[in-house]
Amino acid sequence: MTATRSLPAPLALGGAVAIGAMTAIQARINGVLGVRIDDGIVAGLVSFGAGLVVLIVVTLALPSARTGAVRLWRGIRTRTIPNWMLLGGACGALTVSTQGVTAGVLGVSLFTVGVVAGQTVHGLVLDRIGFGPAGVVAVTPGRVLGGAFALAAVGVSLSGDVISRTPLWLLLLPFAAGVGIAWQAATNGRLAQRVGSPMSATLMSFVAGTAVLIVAASVSVAVRGMPNALPVEPWLYLGGLLGFAYILLGAAIVAHTGVLLLGLGSVLGQLTASVAIDLLWPPASGPAHWQLALMVAVAVASVVVALPWRRRRR
Repeated sequence: MTATRSLPAPLALGGAVAIGAMTAIQARINGVLGVRIDDGIVAGLVSFGAGLVVLIVVTLALPSARTGAVRLWRGIRTRTIPNWMLLGGACGALTVSTQGVTAGVLGVSLFTVGVVAGQTVHGLVLDRIGFGPAGVVAVTPGRVLGGAFALAAVGVSLSGDVISRTPLWLLLLPFAAGVGIAWQAATNGRLAQRVGSPMSATLMSFVAGTAVLIVAASVSVAVRGMPNALPVEPWLYLGGLLGFAYILLGAAIVAHTGVLLLGLGSVLGQLTASVAIDLLWPPASGPAHWQLALMVAVAVASVVVALPWRRRRR
């Protein structure tokens, strides 16, 4: 196991916020792609496949990435790396499929708050049992209060007539995606720690996710028929590149933040970016402007109260 260097808390938290912003942008891109081709699962496969191609090119180009990939392959071949460490990408497949199915209809903000709920609850549990690379992280009052604030943001988003205008299954899918994101971050972090390479952990995540999506997309096409023709706009294929960037960043910093704080920081980035996106590009369904503003304020509070302030007192 490779030792983890200390990373300043503000830098690690800034990385978490950046992950959230990239996730929100990716959700909008994949949501639009899913609507355009009328198949969210195939849209997820297109996104993941594009990311995998980029990642393979980068891995071949960088000597350190090639070395990490060799260690990963040896660990798989000799079974010194447990199978569950290789499955983080399955949850990534769930995330991009959910984006393609729901984000284009709900809007990024409403999609994000469902993800917030799943990330927060599962992140707290994973930290408590020590599943992530940071080991057991104590359940302090600040962390619990931060989780409560994050869930309060979900309550704000669902007030008014949002529920009456939105099918329940569309609201539950983002929650499931949030649970998967928390597990994926912890699993990829453990794998990166084992092979000494976040890039290799990201590569494994994309390989596993692409394999799952190939099966899921085949079933979708068999049941629903062929999707619409792929659009020609290049920006609709940037979701995979964003996924590559934020999965790599998450695998690198989760050991410094813990799963919950990584999730809360990304929540802040997701909500802030998603509000901006939905204001510029209003969805067919979503919260009112006052709800969006209050959601962001509550998300900021969740991060502030969850930070380990006492470590700074000497």
